[in-house]
Amino acid sequence: MPRGRPIRSEIRQNIVEILYFMKQGYGYEIYKAYVAIFPKVTMRSIYYHLKKGLALEEFRVEKIEKEKGDYSWGGEAEKIYYALGKNAKPAMIEKVKEFFEKKNKQP
Repeated sequence: MPRGRPIRSEIRQNIVEILYFMKQGYGYEIYKAYVAIFPKVTMRSIYYHLKKGLALEEFRVEKIEKEKGDYSWGGEAEKIYYALGKNAKPAMIEKVKEFFEKKNKQP
């Protein structure tokens, strides 16, 4: 067995499942879907796994948008949209599929 921590992560795999149905999404949007489906995690943990997934090519950056507004940190927010990368292997978890089917049916 190789030394160190295993590369596999349950949180990152759950994010893969979410992005499979979303097609693309930014960090906070992924976080909101995650806590609605799975046990609560911190937003910091979601961003950590997005960054780690980029390094492992499970995710890729789809686009980066700058959004103007009146935020506590200034007048602009940067949204990084993620999509599945070439190493992502979605397992088609049923509760994720049901969540997005319900969400898409709402007007």
